[in-house]
Amino acid sequence: MLHGRRAEQSMIQELLDAAREGVSGALIVRGEPGIGKTSLLDHAAERADGMRVMRGAGIESETELPFAGLHLLFRTELHRLDALPGPQRRALAGAFGLGAGSGDRFMIGAAVLSLLAEAAEHAPVLCLVDDAHWLDRPSADALLFAARRLDREGVVILFAARDYTGMFTSAGIAEVHLTGLDTDSASALLDDGGVALPPALRDQLIADTRGNPLALRELPAVVAAEGHQLGPLPLTSSVHDAFHHQVRALPTPSQTLLLLAAADDTGELPLLLKAAGEMGVGVAHLAPAETSALVTVTGGALTFRHPLIRAAVYHGAAVGQRIATHAALAAACTGRLDADRRSWHLALAATGPDEDVASELEMTAVRAAGRNGYATAASAYERAAQLSPDPVAAVRRLTLACEAGVESGQLEWAKTRAQRVLPETTDPAVRARLTDVVARAEFVGGTLHDAHDLLIAGAELIARDDPERAFWMLVDALHTAWAAPTDQRLIAEPVDRLETLGIGPAEPLMSVAWLARWATAASLDRDTSTFPPLDEVVLDARAAGAQAGPRGMAEVTIFAFLAARDHVSAEVAAALVADARAHGTIFALPTGLAHLALTQTLLGNHREALVSGTEALRIARETGQPLWERYACGALAYLAAVAGDEKRCREHAEGADLAPGSPLGSSAGNTWAQTALALLDLGCGRVHDAFDRLHAALHGPTRHQSSVVRSIPDLVEAAVRLGRPEDAADPIARYTRWADSMNQSWIDALLARCRAMISTGPEAERQYLRALTLHESRSRPFERARTELRYGEWLRRSRRTMDARAHLTAALHVFEDLGSAPWAARARAELGATGAATPRPAASDVFTDLTPQELQIIQLAAQGLSNRDIAAQLFLSPRTVAYHLYKAYPKLGINSRADLAGLTQP
Repeated sequence: MLHGRRAEQSMIQELLDAAREGVSGALIVRGEPGIGKTSLLDHAAERADGMRVMRGAGIESETELPFAGLHLLFRTELHRLDALPGPQRRALAGAFGLGAGSGDRFMIGAAVLSLLAEAAEHAPVLCLVDDAHWLDRPSADALLFAARRLDREGVVILFAARDYTGMFTSAGIAEVHLTGLDTDSASALLDDGGVALPPALRDQLIADTRGNPLALRELPAVVAAEGHQLGPLPLTSSVHDAFHHQVRALPTPSQTLLLLAAADDTGELPLLLKAAGEMGVGVAHLAPAETSALVTVTGGALTFRHPLIRAAVYHGAAVGQRIATHAALAAACTGRLDADRRSWHLALAATGPDEDVASELEMTAVRAAGRNGYATAASAYERAAQLSPDPVAAVRRLTLACEAGVESGQLEWAKTRAQRVLPETTDPAVRARLTDVVARAEFVGGTLHDAHDLLIAGAELIARDDPERAFWMLVDALHTAWAAPTDQRLIAEPVDRLETLGIGPAEPLMSVAWLARWATAASLDRDTSTFPPLDEVVLDARAAGAQAGPRGMAEVTIFAFLAARDHVSAEVAAALVADARAHGTIFALPTGLAHLALTQTLLGNHREALVSGTEALRIARETGQPLWERYACGALAYLAAVAGDEKRCREHAEGADLAPGSPLGSSAGNTWAQTALALLDLGCGRVHDAFDRLHAALHGPTRHQSSVVRSIPDLVEAAVRLGRPEDAADPIARYTRWADSMNQSWIDALLARCRAMISTGPEAERQYLRALTLHESRSRPFERARTELRYGEWLRRSRRTMDARAHLTAALHVFEDLGSAPWAARARAELGATGAATPRPAASDVFTDLTPQELQIIQLAAQGLSNRDIAAQLFLSPRTVAYHLYKAYPKLGINSRADLAGLTQP
């Protein structure tokens, strides 16, 4: 019976009941050792009538074995792998060592979700993970990714984890924190134990244990047997001491067997007995440990009654005993599949440098990296470095450890080690790699100038011997400069150094270098007359980017956008997204989706932009990419500003911003959010606020960023509407220089509109007509409608009401089609001022009421994809896809998938 946990039991019961109705959920139960986390998991298992229960745990000695936690949890579910989508099946099979593997570490999380969903097709699933803080990092990442994406599968995941800072972080998943039992509940628990204690000692026990249930169960017998008062011991020491009291009472051979079991991570009795034979003990010595209920043996597997017993046994043993134990376990691990366990046991048994063990551990790291277990690879490389007798080999292995640490997201961990080993090597290539590691951490930490200078220095070290690697370091330096407050030196230095690399003019990367020069030319006030034609450069760079893979495509997407080739940027971003979906590189998706959302917004594909931006935001959060999270928020803020949705615009703008004073506060997502708020102000009639925002941006530390120069037409309109056309002169001059450099008709159209607004008489009309001629008919409808509106307003004020009506009506129709409410209201008011009967508002789009996820699923279903195909593409479960489809049908006024063909394509 559980005492004092009614609220927690109720939460768990609600999750179980919901799962039986097909609604999934996840919960993390946190608390100190012995506080009752395992008991709550046991309670959940007891209440899981009709559910499939899967149970696993993190084991301290397993933390360096990649996917050991997943394997323990799903070892009975491997027969379901064939039902998973191909990329997910290959990723999970690779994680379990059953194949070559594919995709990135987050694809394994998507595969875990699919595996759980597949199991739930037959009955609701309860997945219990005890001691989650001891999970190996790859297993923890996969399970948390899956838990965040649970929806309509009928799956519950319950984690039990300690409170330690930095262990098993879990943003996005509900948590409950267990504290000690109240006095009445603690007293009732003592009564259940049946050990009689004097009232004073009983009260002291409750007070000193702070109501910790495990201590209240284990300590009374110790206190009664030894006949002493409790001392003021720390809680964990008290509980461990209680377990030690029981362990020390066993015969020595039994203690040896328990130590082997505590040091082992499999629980497999044959392996334990084989290792026991190395230490002169046998199966008969298990009996005392079983009799005392410290362990149980069922189905050839040994398990401890409580995880703390394992910890108490292991940490209570002398160092020499632990070394001998690991040596015996290493000797017992003779199979091919036990190679990683053998290497770690050998490493733990090593008492000094040993090249043989270091080599074995390095191979373990290679295998772990090949299975996307980069955190494990980093630890293995580091331990191999520690065991390396040769200093050069030690540096090489520690460098590999740092790079694996970066891949696993452990940037500070990697930075610390890279800085420590840098003084120990003079090899330029190694120094460049370590410098790159430090720079990545500095960038994420916000010390942008330091990151920039490190990347420049690292690239210089290898410019002659490895120009391709130097090229990418310089590109990273350029991105760092772009994110920093305005400093032309920071931007110019990496761009100029691209020319000094030994890359031939005909090599593909050179076209990307030229595109980078074009992208930064306006910010650096460079003369582009000697540059190769931009459109030719874009064409060549696009091919080079595709050849270079996701990294290359991402760079071409970014540079094409900075060079005002928005259509190309959108197309390459879409290709990057398609490639990431096909190959299971989920980590690359936010980059492509966020850029796609922004370009789709600017090009007028607002419905698609909402879908892309929402997915980018969600995946960026799930994969721990705050930079792209902010960028997606900036794009969504701008999209909401076009619609005049004040609440949504401000929410996304807040998400795109950073804490005050943060050195990354000038990131691209932030500047797009600021220009979005200005556009919102302009549309809602807060013209002075719009002018102040845009004027500050144009003269502030982010004036070099693309969003600022692109917002100049908004600044010009605000200045004119405030009756201050003289304040538009300098911004128009800057915009003119950009237009001359970029040579794009849409920029020229906006420039003509700006000139029209500050002109009078025939010149104003000439510029308005020029702008309308230059606007592309199938692109940027919002901007064309704004030109129609401004021209219509000018015509009405010139008393040419009949001419004004045509342009105002055209603007009104576009604004209504786009859902730009404040702009439509303004056009309607202007049209009414001409004396024309204003048309009734257009009927709302049938897709308007859909959520972004419903819209995305409907779009894919309309293309003929099955629920399983849609689920595989979006990393959801088929049941979740079905749920969102059935929610969408009534909103669309249809009854089934077959009716989608009768709708205008979403």
